[in-house]
Amino acid sequence: MRPLCSLLDAFLAYLEIERGLSPNTIDAYRQDGTNFLESLSDGLVNNPSLLVEKDVFNFLVSERQRGRSVSSVRRSLSAVRTFLRFLVRERVVDTNPAQNLESPRTWKHLPDILEVEEVNRLLNAVEEHPSRFPRRDRAILELAYATGLRVSELCHLTVPSIRKDLGILHCLGKGSRERVVPINRSSIEAVTAYEETERPRLARLRKTDVLFLSRGGRPLGREVVRALLRRYCRAAGLSGTISPHTLRHSMATHLLRGGADLRVVQEILGHVNVATTEIYTHIERSELKAAHKKFHPRG
Repeated sequence: MRPLCSLLDAFLAYLEIERGLSPNTIDAYRQDGTNFLESLSDGLVNNPSLLVEKDVFNFLVSERQRGRSVSSVRRSLSAVRTFLRFLVRERVVDTNPAQNLESPRTWKHLPDILEVEEVNRLLNAVEEHPSRFPRRDRAILELAYATGLRVSELCHLTVPSIRKDLGILHCLGKGSRERVVPINRSSIEAVTAYEETERPRLARLRKTDVLFLSRGGRPLGREVVRALLRRYCRAAGLSGTISPHTLRHSMATHLLRGGADLRVVQEILGHVNVATTEIYTHIERSELKAAHKKFHPRG
């Protein structure tokens, strides 16, 4: 019988080739699968037919004990359940030992957002505390807030993907789903300034059509974007944990607050299910409750 490490490689190949999942999703499955295998004894790794429900349960317990959040454990269980379903399909095991395990319950989490004034402070910080490539950084932040792109989508933008004449960009999102996102005048101006001044210098060492480049001419990584955002947040005096996703949450909330239709916001964000977008309506309701409590005479 093939050991689980070999079967995990086959599972990841199946996700890539047959199901067409994105590299980021496959990396997440790889990490969760590796963690699961490391929690098992050598006997179980070499003979997966002996796996039982308790082995999966013990893995989830160990994940919580090492400090992982409930939402992360839920994701790990989902990944392991899918892996074991694959083993059933390959007739390695007779039944899926994780099929009857319940996912840990979580409270609905309302994402943090920046107010419009805070977004302006963040953008102004690029001018007040410039880096080596301030035009690039300004374009990144302007686009992130204008479009609500995920950080991976932002890093994969190409020069031809932005149609300044039409005020739109083409984006390849989760599951390789393409969507068209409108962009505003300020982000177009920021991108144009970057392309005319800094990008030619960054692209001189390598021929690439990726829009945002490092000083070595390589595409910017997600961690680099997170780091430059943290830098400008500190410069702007913004507290708390702010990530590129915070700008995505902020944009969606500000659109709804301004009267945008929920389905329009869903399309811009690239959510498959409108229920995912509805979390932003919960943010608005929570703000209504806070305002009522503050201003009502018997609040």
